[in-house]
Amino acid sequence: MTNKYRVVQYGMGPIGQSCLRTILAKDSALELVGAIDIDPDKVGKDVADIIGRDEKTGLTVSADVQTVLESTKPDAVVHTTSSFLDRMYDQLILCAKSGANVVSSTEELVFPFDRYPEISREIDAAAKENGITILGTGVNPGYAMDALALMATGVCNEVTRIEVNRVVDAGLRRLPLQIKVGAALTAEVFEERKATGKFGHIGLVESVRLVASGLGWTLSRIDEQLNAVISERKVVTPYLTVEEGQVAGIHHSASGYIGDEEVLSLNLQMFVGAEDPRDAISVHGDPPIDLLIRGGIFGDTATVATLINGIPQVVSGVPGLATVVDVPLPKAFGTKWSLQ
Repeated sequence: MTNKYRVVQYGMGPIGQSCLRTILAKDSALELVGAIDIDPDKVGKDVADIIGRDEKTGLTVSADVQTVLESTKPDAVVHTTSSFLDRMYDQLILCAKSGANVVSSTEELVFPFDRYPEISREIDAAAKENGITILGTGVNPGYAMDALALMATGVCNEVTRIEVNRVVDAGLRRLPLQIKVGAALTAEVFEERKATGKFGHIGLVESVRLVASGLGWTLSRIDEQLNAVISERKVVTPYLTVEEGQVAGIHHSASGYIGDEEVLSLNLQMFVGAEDPRDAISVHGDPPIDLLIRGGIFGDTATVATLINGIPQVVSGVPGLATVVDVPLPKAFGTKWSLQ
């Protein structure tokens, strides 16, 4: 590659800020040309001031999305604003109309066609009309519990069932994630927030649908359960303290059925103090496949990597709303090799 990809960062929460650091670090392959956020404490400041970098970038954060996109004409937008597609899909439409490809961390965008058919059609139409690609990705959903499972089936003649188990120590993760899984709540408050339907891990059902679609399976139903994990001991993280008897996090599961047969089983345990973190995939097939990632995939770092590594995928992608199944095999991008 002779030219750098011109990139705009859209959304500057913890993940967005980590994306900025990575984009700036990969300066041989990427050029940061804009940064967007609506937080008044960030708007007008140099990007360096937001991410704690001594060397100024000369780029100030702006809340004027259209002006940034029209003036910079980026090859790609790294989008990290919301988990929920119905709250922000107009942002994707605006990027499409500006001719910018998008790689987004929005969990519901990983496989939005069943939950939001009309919104999906609108996004797809805007992307095709403007010749750009929009991709939803991330570590979970987008890799650990769906794309990686599908990849494991690539050496199978037949597949009858897939089980995915992910155990995450939320105490090692960023504060927003610890809050998202309910760490330090009472069981009563957990149930109240669970009732809103916008609490806990977002995207597990999307992972089930993505795997089923990738295998060509038509599911008859999906069963989903979200339960609190109650801490049996006091656990202190850099951000909060979970007392014995308080909520430590979640156990979230989703199962896909064909008829009465459970063919997909996805189990996520994400709580403060979880022991033996791991990612495990079991494919029942010919031949059977049993994968284990000891220690698990560290989500905060991996999420950023999936977004940055998705930039070449959307720039060279077929116009439209894509899933991780539709684009080339994900791989590291813009890395610098050196002998340690």
